Amino acid sequence: MAHVKVTERVHTIEYAIRDVIVYAKALAKTGRKIYYLNIGDPVAFDFDTPEHIKQALFEAVKSGANAYSASEGLPELRQAICEKEKRLNSVDISAEDVIVTSGISEGIQMVMAALVGAGDEVLLPGPTYPPYISYTRFFGGKPVPYRTVEEEGWQPDINDLRSKISKETRAIVVINPNNPCGALYEEKTLRQILDIAAEYGVPVVSDEIYDQLVFEKKFVSMASLAQDVPVIGLNGFSKAYLMTGWRLGYIYFHSPRGALKELKECVEKEARIRLCANTPVQKAGIAALKGPQDHIREMISKLRARRDYAWKRLNEIKGVSCAKPEAAFYIFPKIHGVGSKWKTDFEFVLDLLKETGVLFVHGSGFCPVYGVSHVRGVFLPPIGVLEEAFNLVEGFMEKKARL
Repeated sequence: MAHVKVTERVHTIEYAIRDVIVYAKALAKTGRKIYYLNIGDPVAFDFDTPEHIKQALFEAVKSGANAYSASEGLPELRQAICEKEKRLNSVDISAEDVIVTSGISEGIQMVMAALVGAGDEVLLPGPTYPPYISYTRFFGGKPVPYRTVEEEGWQPDINDLRSKISKETRAIVVINPNNPCGALYEEKTLRQILDIAAEYGVPVVSDEIYDQLVFEKKFVSMASLAQDVPVIGLNGFSKAYLMTGWRLGYIYFHSPRGALKELKECVEKEARIRLCANTPVQKAGIAALKGPQDHIREMISKLRARRDYAWKRLNEIKGVSCAKPEAAFYIFPKIHGVGSKWKTDFEFVLDLLKETGVLFVHGSGFCPVYGVSHVRGVFLPPIGVLEEAFNLVEGFMEKKARL
């Protein structure tokens, strides 16, 4: 049978967060207990989708809301999204500015497809959420990481960002609150990024899916600060509304001077060729935004306690150090033995997994420059489970230190 040729672009696809699961599954088949600290899915632990959202999905299906919906999304959901953005984030948009997507990942794909061509560059925070790297490459572009400073809680290095701008730059991506570091960017920093974007005439892509999962400080939306700078917002229902497997997200276009008109029209075309997002899930999304919000406060309370424990416990382990996350549910510790005891952070992850069953994600999977020598973990499990996992990590590090 003839060899089937595949495109070069599909060979560039990587997704470190799920790629490491292959190794964990192989180990699990031997009977080993695995501590899955790799994927940011709260519903996989002791968080559950609120009952009124489940009920809304059931009622939508039962009442016949099972046909295709508008490619841009249900009008009432788009309106509810506008009201949420205004109420929580002080962002003024209309329903026509919103496109509903099958999760934020589809939104990233659509935006990158419309922005990036061969040779184009996209500035990304280093470290960054991997699909931004993969989709930039997939469409022929070059991901260019700008430094974020670990010693300053992973805040962006504005001077480094400015130095990375070129005539090929098509967008500046901001992920705030940040995945994988759990950083919450300061308002001053956001304004400085907007000033650079205005100076060079490039749009900002602002990923804000963790906007409601902040601990001590206040989240500030990029679009609420923007005046002349066009902002493409990305958000979704997976995290704050505990709808990870439901796959519901949205893009919005904030452009007071109409600079995003053509881009929006082209993304709408992309929405049409994939028909629509899941109709009954969109109905549930309306209930999520308009119904009780009490679960978010309870979720933050649980996460804050787990964040405090994980941060303190990891910093107690010799050979490990980490900045304190201010939002989301990720922690990004540095492994000081990478480069000596382990050639790479990926080698560390596999060695740790093999000996303890604890699964992290290698930091270089989030950025080959600024993620190196780190790992990303989640503090979603109950503290008792985190304690078991971190005790294993400490024993592993002590053993390796003696070798």
